[in-house]
Amino acid sequence: MSMNIGDAATASGVSAKMIRHYEEIGLIPAVARTDAGYRRYSERDIHLLRFIRQGRVLGFSIKQIADLMGLWLDQARPSSKVKQLAKEHIHELDEKIRELQTMKSTLEQLVLHCHGDARPDCPILDALGNQASCHSSVTAR
Repeated sequence: MSMNIGDAATASGVSAKMIRHYEEIGLIPAVARTDAGYRRYSERDIHLLRFIRQGRVLGFSIKQIADLMGLWLDQARPSSKVKQLAKEHIHELDEKIRELQTMKSTLEQLVLHCHGDARPDCPILDALGNQASCHSSVTAR
């Protein structure tokens, strides 16, 4: 059974635009095409797309997903490699959580000091305009 890109998008939960992007960057192999040039997706292709979607839901980068797919497709792989990749990602998520908590705390302080009335002065806008005050609390990315 094969399906067109619209059906593949519906079946996998990945948009047609992203499917084409993943093929373009080599995350998924080029799929079969009809004589008219339309992409045709197999059940295996849909399975790979679902794997990618779930990896993205968990916040893995494209590079990490490519590594995980390589391990997933290698039946002889040691699970220790998969676990190590997941642990590294947990560390990255912990760092992002810390950064978000710092951003939230800084913004909460700015909101606390804003009168939020008809006056034009606003510490939130002042802080955004003053790179030094925002930068000391939140590292720009």
